[in-house]
Amino acid sequence: MAVQAKDADVLRFIEEMTSDVDSVQERVLAEILAQNAGTEYLSKCGRPTDRATFRAKVPVVSYEALKSYIQRNANGDRSPMLSTRPVTDLVTSSGTSAGECRMLPNIQDVGGRLQHLHSLLMPMMNLHLPGLDKGKALHFLFVRPETRTPGGLTVWPLLTSIYKSEGFRNRPHDPFLDYTSPTAAIVCPDTFQSMYAQMLCGLCQRHQVLRIGAVFATGLLRAVRFLQLNWEQLAADIEAGALTPRVNDESVREAVAGILRPDPELRVSGFHNSAPQFQFVRRANALLSVDADKTDEAELQRAVERALALLRPHGASVAEYTSRTCTHRFPGHYVVYWELLLLTAAVAVDKEILDGCCLEMEEALNTVYRQCRVVDGSIGPLEIRVVRPGTFEDLMDYTISRGGSINQYKTPRCVTFPPAIKLLDSCVVSSHFNAALPRWTSYD
Repeated sequence: MAVQAKDADVLRFIEEMTSDVDSVQERVLAEILAQNAGTEYLSKCGRPTDRATFRAKVPVVSYEALKSYIQRNANGDRSPMLSTRPVTDLVTSSGTSAGECRMLPNIQDVGGRLQHLHSLLMPMMNLHLPGLDKGKALHFLFVRPETRTPGGLTVWPLLTSIYKSEGFRNRPHDPFLDYTSPTAAIVCPDTFQSMYAQMLCGLCQRHQVLRIGAVFATGLLRAVRFLQLNWEQLAADIEAGALTPRVNDESVREAVAGILRPDPELRVSGFHNSAPQFQFVRRANALLSVDADKTDEAELQRAVERALALLRPHGASVAEYTSRTCTHRFPGHYVVYWELLLLTAAVAVDKEILDGCCLEMEEALNTVYRQCRVVDGSIGPLEIRVVRPGTFEDLMDYTISRGGSINQYKTPRCVTFPPAIKLLDSCVVSSHFNAALPRWTSYD
């Protein structure tokens, strides 16, 4: 297979860097240690100068051990604590693994290194799938809200910092970064307008599209659902060569105008059984997941316990509970089944109290869940369904009837088996939501 000259240079570089990894890593570490010898952190560790002293003096630590330094950065301390190079902003992790976002200091020239890394991708891809540089990529890319710390540093997700950087806006031509979406559509803070413009531009340039993707697989699922809900308007816009007034961001409208042209060829008739269908593998230890959120059993338990504080003054508690995700409609949401335990027959829990429990549970869930609820709108309000007394005994009896052991049975904290869900839903006596949104800031 013939390799283009520009690709050959990159592949040669990769080969050189990976042929003697040990010496390359040792050299890079020595450069980092020399450059940051004057930092507060390395000074406390005895100023290591090479790999041997680094291993001996610098311990492996968790994020919590560095959190105080990062907090000082956030509050305005510009002394060289972790790096001698100035901290330009703070980037937040996605939170999809730990459930909470973490702030990480960003320094000058990181964007340049990331662009260099991206430049290595296409030559390697061309080696195995030649011709990908002959077309465009329909990638759904989005930004998220940014805030500022008390010390004036911008706090934003890493991808947002990249998409809003001058390096991305003024990037040289790179086949791997040749997107159908104009930059104005990518950086538009309004999720609907951004998605609509990116979808429209992708459809207009459909004959040039060779790749389709998103940062997370759930992003593609959201794009498919968006197309299902908005295909008629999208088709009408393409046919007329005019953008719907629902997209009112002037920079987006101007960028799309350069792409949108009347196209009588395009006719969308619908979808076959709402296809395509996708199946996703959850992360280990995840119990509930609708979008980028991951809620495990321990976190769900804490949320229930927090809501119990609203029930106890009214003589009520939760005897048993389980949960599931409901994704029959967009956006999907969490459903939690409660069997209440009333101290006396005269006790009754008002609807307003149970509605409040929904919000109280959401307040106890992780940052990623709350961001999906408040910012992205990709998760709907949590729902509590109160079931009649004895429901969870019926669930146990059903499980045992299918061969389960009564000695080993314990109430599942998440149900996915359709007959079990049907049993629970048949026992629901009341359903509760809360229209209020949980609290969220990117500085949580």
